[in-house]
Amino acid sequence: MPDELATQERIFRTLTDHPGVRRIDTHGASVFLDGKRALKIKRAVRFPFLDYSTLEKRKAACEEEIRINRPLAPQIYHRVVAITEEPDGSVQVGGPGRPIEYAVDMSRFDESRTLDHLAEAGPLDAKLASAAADAVAASHAAAAPADGKAWVSSLPALIDGNSDGLRAGGRFSADEIEKLGKASHEAYVRLRPLLADRGRRGFVRRCHGDLHLANIVLIDDRPVLFDAIEFDAQIATVDVLYDLAFTLMDLLHHDQPRAASDVLNRYLAATPTDNLDALSALPLFMSMRAAIRAQVALARLERSHSDDPSVLEQAQRYFELARMLIHPAAPRLIAVGGLSGTGKTVLAQALAPMIAPAPGAVVLRSDLVRKQMFGVKDTHRLPPSAYTPEHAARVYDTLAQLARRVLAQGHSAIIDGVFAREDERDAVAALARERNVPLHGLFLVADLAARQMRIESRRGDASDATQEVAALQEHYNIGHVGWATIDASGTPEQTLQNCRDAIAAGK
Repeated sequence: MPDELATQERIFRTLTDHPGVRRIDTHGASVFLDGKRALKIKRAVRFPFLDYSTLEKRKAACEEEIRINRPLAPQIYHRVVAITEEPDGSVQVGGPGRPIEYAVDMSRFDESRTLDHLAEAGPLDAKLASAAADAVAASHAAAAPADGKAWVSSLPALIDGNSDGLRAGGRFSADEIEKLGKASHEAYVRLRPLLADRGRRGFVRRCHGDLHLANIVLIDDRPVLFDAIEFDAQIATVDVLYDLAFTLMDLLHHDQPRAASDVLNRYLAATPTDNLDALSALPLFMSMRAAIRAQVALARLERSHSDDPSVLEQAQRYFELARMLIHPAAPRLIAVGGLSGTGKTVLAQALAPMIAPAPGAVVLRSDLVRKQMFGVKDTHRLPPSAYTPEHAARVYDTLAQLARRVLAQGHSAIIDGVFAREDERDAVAALARERNVPLHGLFLVADLAARQMRIESRRGDASDATQEVAALQEHYNIGHVGWATIDASGTPEQTLQNCRDAIAAGK
């Protein structure tokens, strides 16, 4: 490829011979940023996982990148443009002369708005996390189902590839790498029947394939997925939860546990409930993704021939995360009860990321289950006839069924409901005994004035409770609660701490 490389260097010099042009190199491409425009040129390289060694292959890769990414990010991806040599020997972008290279013609975006940069700047809010989950879920809904058998069979080789790459980096304990690989293979053996079944049922799809935070950007305050894998369809043909696992893992790496929990819960709410029955795969999936990112960081060290302490620390943190994730903690069941306006949902969402295993407990909310039961949107107000004892029994039965499925996967669940009746609370206790998991019952209390004020301040919420409903609830015969009674009259932060203290004390 000497001639190819020489031609590319000539093109690269031409493109950078203008004030304000910035060049960014990756292992497979060079990107030239100029004003609002970006040109991405495939480098004339050949690796085990990609081959850009000829002009024809690079043109095909550019066309495939447009085909794969334009549906996800039409704001960014536009066309494939030829870079030409003109009769006078000059090089032009999109000129009439002989094509000597091809580029992906893109719109430039604000690089500071990728989620990795935003995560480094501070906590990602729930609205952004939910929007990111919706974007991922939409991409999966649009992705074509593929050969699940091929992907499931490829996992042992992927695990071994991770181990080989980590060993080659020469930075980590060989013994720890061996333990990670062994635990990953053991998890795969346990999960193989489940994953094979999901493959047969269409959950293996041609996904994005590389959904770490640097490949999600805010444009017009909406998360946009970009830079999906185009060079190898096999690498991107995965279980949808393996695709999601990259985002979840990277949020954990960036110290964003609340956002990781919010993304998981929103994704589960937006996709078929079948995904609840595959939560046991998340520890393996997230661990594998962390190991991949550790290798990427190690490769950066090798390419730069340096010991950049920040890159080395990043590699070490990803490796430690991979080791932690492959050994998930035992699940727990938490029930959050209390009259309307006590702050149950706010508490459940704040508590979820603190409940192992990562990325936190699945929150099952009675208000949402009721809306789903009636086939209406979350914020659609239901009539009083939807709140009969018969409908309430159906709601709590459904909550128990969903929690049972979550717990069966070794994942923790939080059930958010009023739980005003003893039989509703007894049913949760029976479920915990059935699944042999600890139960933490938390019953929130606050005076009527505080509850009514909170209800009045709600906007766009799934709850149908009104101030009048809150007043009627004062006459409920709640009976012996048997759970930890939590003063919820203060701030949400105080209520959360009170609940964490109660859980820690085993109340």
